[in-house]
Amino acid sequence: MDAQRKKWRQRHKRHLRVRRKVCGTKDRPRLSVYRSLNNLYCQLIDDGEGRTMASASTLSPDIKEKISGGGGNKKAAELVGQKIASEAKRIGVSKVVFDRSFYKFHGRIKALADAARKAELQF
Repeated sequence: MDAQRKKWRQRHKRHLRVRRKVCGTKDRPRLSVYRSLNNLYCQLIDDGEGRTMASASTLSPDIKEKISGGGGNKKAAELVGQKIASEAKRIGVSKVVFDRSFYKFHGRIKALADAARKAELQF
């Protein structure tokens, strides 16, 4: 149990450290990422007003039809990154602050970020 507790504490400390540094505004919203075992979700959040400006996930119909199997892989993460970048352009946002939460910056999180950058979303 101690190993699990230690892992949870490290995750919690990482989450607090990231959230202390990251705050979204209307001009530069926070790109928040949540990763579950089978799906990936991200949203653009204006922390000043406390509202979600746009969102994308592997459960959206246009992404779901492009992926086979589940949405918990790098290919699905790239599609979500492209989708959130296009949603950001649609609402007139070109710069965001990336909030990886307590996740390490590799794997699906990195694939999502790279795809969003490639689609000309700056962070």
